[in-house]
Amino acid sequence: MTTFFKTTGIILLLLLSIKSKAQTFDAYYDGIVNNVSATNILNDLTTFENYGIKSIGTTALSNTQNWIKGRYQAMGFTDIVEQPFDYNGGTTNNIIVTKIGSVYPNTFLIIDAHYDTLNGPGTNDNGSGTVLLLEIARLLQNVNTEYSIKFIHFSGEEPGLLGSNYYVNNTVIPQNLDIKLVLNIDQVGGVNGMTNNTIICERDTGSPSSNNAASDTATSSLATCIGLYSNLQTEISYAYASDYMPFENNGEIITGLYEKNETPYGHTSSDLLINMDPAYLTEVTKGALGAALYFAVGVQGTSAIGDDILADSLLFFPNPSDGFFQFKNEFENTFEFTVFNVFGKTVHSSTLDKDAISIDLSLLGEGIYFCLFTNENNSFSKKIMIAR
Repeated sequence: MTTFFKTTGIILLLLLSIKSKAQTFDAYYDGIVNNVSATNILNDLTTFENYGIKSIGTTALSNTQNWIKGRYQAMGFTDIVEQPFDYNGGTTNNIIVTKIGSVYPNTFLIIDAHYDTLNGPGTNDNGSGTVLLLEIARLLQNVNTEYSIKFIHFSGEEPGLLGSNYYVNNTVIPQNLDIKLVLNIDQVGGVNGMTNNTIICERDTGSPSSNNAASDTATSSLATCIGLYSNLQTEISYAYASDYMPFENNGEIITGLYEKNETPYGHTSSDLLINMDPAYLTEVTKGALGAALYFAVGVQGTSAIGDDILADSLLFFPNPSDGFFQFKNEFENTFEFTVFNVFGKTVHSSTLDKDAISIDLSLLGEGIYFCLFTNENNSFSKKIMIAR
């Protein structure tokens, strides 16, 4: 976060309820969220801290950049772009990682966090945002989302939002990038020794005002997702002094997350893991992941066939099973059959014609899976369990 503090402004803003009747709990999303790893988060925070003070032109920032890039490569991402820009005689890079959506490949959910620091290792500001991005990217890598996602690690935030300004002016504007939403993550690590049970969800209240209503709606949805997929409470405040601002100035819809208990160690050598609350960051990560699945529309399969018709006309049993299932199809046409694991990765696909009577999934391991049956007229999903 840039050098201006936000606490005074937060007090002055209206606090809104986290609940929204427009959204409901999604078991498929929750299954992915439950795989957030507190161990990964702790290890990544330690690694980030050990690189030292990450200002432009330093080896520490360059090493952190290489580490972030290497993490995405190890996860299996291939569309990784390093975007260089200069400042005060030094060169640094934004890191842009793109995951293509299956329905709207040219419309993007942007989730961003800066990785440069000021006066210290910046384990909270903004190692917390950096490792949150890495963890949700890990869990979304094999999830089929309708909208594309860009995970962006900006550099040069501390001297004045340099990387995000550069990206907007040199990528967003010239490419006329179609952005569904920008979700900014900055300083979400909590304060050791305090009760860290609330996260601030930030909305656009500035100029231009044309995008404010949409930002308000998105931020309400963000708060709802936090409530659905983490144990945190939420408050609504306003966007200020972080990497979503160049997007806001360009008329994009923005929202963001920021810790309720603001660290007293920001921009000092004491911005260290020992002064943070990693358990709080784990919960923030869960909420952010649930929101990312909601905004990018993680594929979960929705039923277009009434349950009463389904029960009589298309059966898949027994459930649980040892991997061998019986299939009864009284519809006239065939179904494409796809099985996803809890990470959203396709683990089986086949065609079930009208005469099919059984299907062998015995090669799959024990656990819960999501099946999607589709044809030109209907689709429905079913959760199954393989237990031996």
